[in-house]
Amino acid sequence: MTQDALNTHQEQETFLDFDTVLRESKVMEILSQLDHELIGLKPVKTRIREIAALLLVDKMRKQLELSSQTPSLHMSFTGNPGTGKTTVALRMAEILHRLGYVRKGHLVAVTRDDLVGQYIGHTAPKTKEVLKRAMGGVLFIDEAYYLYREENERDYGQETIEILLQVMENQRDDLVVILAGYKDRMERFFRSNPGMRSRIAHHIDFPDYTAKELLRIAELMLDEQHYRFSSPAQEAFRSYLDRRMAMPNFANARSVRNALDRARLRQANRLFAKGGRLSKGDLMTIEADDILASRVFSGSPDQDHASV
Repeated sequence: MTQDALNTHQEQETFLDFDTVLRESKVMEILSQLDHELIGLKPVKTRIREIAALLLVDKMRKQLELSSQTPSLHMSFTGNPGTGKTTVALRMAEILHRLGYVRKGHLVAVTRDDLVGQYIGHTAPKTKEVLKRAMGGVLFIDEAYYLYREENERDYGQETIEILLQVMENQRDDLVVILAGYKDRMERFFRSNPGMRSRIAHHIDFPDYTAKELLRIAELMLDEQHYRFSSPAQEAFRSYLDRRMAMPNFANARSVRNALDRARLRQANRLFAKGGRLSKGDLMTIEADDILASRVFSGSPDQDHASV
């Protein structure tokens, strides 16, 4: 047998069982949890599965001593508020931990204010302290484009960006950075910071939810707190969504949660005014009046505190 044939024979005899490696990693548990936690978002979930598959195969290659560079894992999540970016980042951190790409698997979520100082000499210590906390896990920077203020050449955010670039390159085996924000603003940010773009391997766009998906999200949120819509309330909330989605500052699932908080407040006041004997059903049920009292039906949206 020639040497090439011998090598080929040895390669064929050396194998790993993919199903066993997948089961032991418990990655499918996280992917299933993500499916349960988030309605819709099929393109996002597909991309996360693809990344998980890449990392799992890379892990198997290492076990068989096949040389390969650790894939770059820094990411950009773009989309409107309330589309699940933070939740996906949290699950991504768990996947990376279970596959051995980060030591701890925790998520540190920050904004510009957590990283950028207000005077000379303040920014570097703040940024390095955040990075220290994030090491071994994932650093999630929300509204990342605010790090760079093009109109202000002396803005201290540039110092944070330079520190981040260095760490993302030199310590990528111990930290994954996820930048998040509105798609158009993130595009401008990357055009102004090509060094940052070159370090981002995965760009994932989060689509807005449909009205049908938002209604399902609302029902799940209520169920988690042992509430439910009456049939008329469900129709009222469907109408609420149609109106609210057309108004400014709509924040997808975040606006839904805010609307439900206000509906619960109205329900409590309705029951308080009613008094007397209240059944379990009374305490659980959101009625149509609890929805229709919203200012949305008068053309003035309730106040949402929407941020990406």
